[in-house]
Amino acid sequence: MTIKHFNVKKKSLAFRLNNLSERHSGKPDYFLLGLIGVITFFGLMVLSSASSVVSFRDYNNAYYFFWHQFWRGFVPGIILFLIFAKINYRRWEKFSVAFFVSSLLLLLLVFVPGIGASYGRARSWINVAGFSFQPSEIVKLFLIFSLAGWFSYRGMERTKDFWNGLVPFALILGIITLPVALSDLGTAIVIVVIAIAVYFTAGAKISHLAGLGVIGIAAFAALIVQAPYRAQRLMTFLHPELDPQNIGYHINQAFLAIGSGGLFGLGFGQSRQKFAYLPEVMGDSIFAIISEELGFIFATLLVLAFLLLAWRGFRLARQTNDEYGKFVAAGITSWFIFQAFFNIAAMVGLMPLTGIPLPFISYGGTALAVVLAGAGVLVNISRTSD
Repeated sequence: MTIKHFNVKKKSLAFRLNNLSERHSGKPDYFLLGLIGVITFFGLMVLSSASSVVSFRDYNNAYYFFWHQFWRGFVPGIILFLIFAKINYRRWEKFSVAFFVSSLLLLLLVFVPGIGASYGRARSWINVAGFSFQPSEIVKLFLIFSLAGWFSYRGMERTKDFWNGLVPFALILGIITLPVALSDLGTAIVIVVIAIAVYFTAGAKISHLAGLGVIGIAAFAALIVQAPYRAQRLMTFLHPELDPQNIGYHINQAFLAIGSGGLFGLGFGQSRQKFAYLPEVMGDSIFAIISEELGFIFATLLVLAFLLLAWRGFRLARQTNDEYGKFVAAGITSWFIFQAFFNIAAMVGLMPLTGIPLPFISYGGTALAVVLAGAGVLVNISRTSD
């Protein structure tokens, strides 16, 4: 055999190995895909029950909010999921600056008269020609794209540096978080956690993260002083038995719902708390309704599903070939998991009530559509990871 023939065979073997690698990398993580599907469809199922009383009371249709969630959250979310799962995630890296600027503009539009809208205490909606959405939900995904691109461009050495890493990151985080915190502290906390998760994955020093923690506690205290109702929520967290008919009403009704569910629950659709007893039954209190109707076993299975999602997402971040994909996967997984933890922890009394929805499950078209878009990005990254 001549050297020429040997080189030809060597190239042919390399070509076959590359093709094999491409075919292998083209397959998504089916376990991750199945988890996302199960949690999403479970969310639609329990929402149909949790929202039935409010839907019938307000619209004479027990499935009004379910169909609203289906058409304005699930359907757009599935379309976005398929788009983001199909398009190579690396294409988003060159739009990092555009994502940051868009995030800031969306958050500022909330304060523009005639465009920004308030629901309850929170001024966190944009309403244009009868179409409304929550920009802060979109910002969560945009910020992940933006920070991942910024950190991957700068590299680990500059990220570890105080002046080139910590200071600009703190400024970016403050610029994005301040408009959100003025009206919705719970969402601001989630955004901060997402950003710090990306920063940590990019190689931040523990001492720098500790410094950010001190600044965050000080800012949190200032925001509590700025809004007395937040101080009341903190006191309710510390002493839920105080004033159960006023300040402590929400958390005590949540405890009652979770406790009355027992091991197996009262039965699907049989909740008593959704009959105008427990506030926000289809929003941040939906976990209490799940516990009441389906019991401790199904509530535990839901927690387990989120833990499996965390394991698969962070495993994906560890195995991703490039830094940008690693940062994006870590950011999206942190978003899903910590937001779910904050919601469930508040319902069982481990954290103060902050009004944070349960991802994939709580009512909210914008929230469901955006988390499905983020899930699509995770699936796309899984197609190129080792």
